[in-house]
Amino acid sequence: MIICKSPAEIEKLRRSGRVVRETLEELRELARTGVTTLELERYVEKRLRERGAKPAFKGYRGYPCCLCASVNEQIIHGIPSERKLREGDILGLDLGAVVDGFYGDSALTVPVGEVSEPLRKLLRVTEEALELAIQKAQSGNRVGDISAAIQQHAEKNSFSVVREFVGHGIGRELHEDPQVPNFGNAGHGPVLKEGMVLAIETMVNSGGPATQVLADHWTAVTRDGSASAHFEHMVAITRNGPDVLTRL
Repeated sequence: MIICKSPAEIEKLRRSGRVVRETLEELRELARTGVTTLELERYVEKRLRERGAKPAFKGYRGYPCCLCASVNEQIIHGIPSERKLREGDILGLDLGAVVDGFYGDSALTVPVGEVSEPLRKLLRVTEEALELAIQKAQSGNRVGDISAAIQQHAEKNSFSVVREFVGHGIGRELHEDPQVPNFGNAGHGPVLKEGMVLAIETMVNSGGPATQVLADHWTAVTRDGSASAHFEHMVAITRNGPDVLTRL
């Protein structure tokens, strides 16, 4: 069931989204060579507490941490560890928080030091795909319009989209209907209506689309070992067009 939110509820979602995005932007600056992903996790837990928020991911379906930190071929759900970041890595940072009973969820992928031109292109195209998807988040459009925009931009640039993991509705629950895939056909899927709030996630691989989940039962990686990038914004459907709740 798709739950449309009132203007007051959307403002509460904006507050939770802002907490998440501010924390992610701080992590962008902290993601340096030699830093461990566990150090980033500890920072996040402290900052969420200082901001009056609860971590959304820790304990969710048994996930052990506040932050998902996915390096290089890891697509999503990388568990923070003592792994040290290296020059030339890319790091996907996905974070959720709860403020006043409403969830915030956002993600970005950052370069660690100087990265190769192919990786810079992957990051650029994946973020561009998200912005193109957001433009399609208009009342009267369909979910497939968002999905098609992502797929077309990724594939036009000789990349592939992840199919096993999707974006989603969000509100009083972290994952609500509808699902928002990275692939699909324009004009298909649920109609977008005023008051819907979507967590639109672009997950793009530099190689093939095939994925697998590691033995930790969480970390999703590309099957061919190619790099993957992940960007996510929360977007409200309004009469005046898309309202990005995680934009600072």
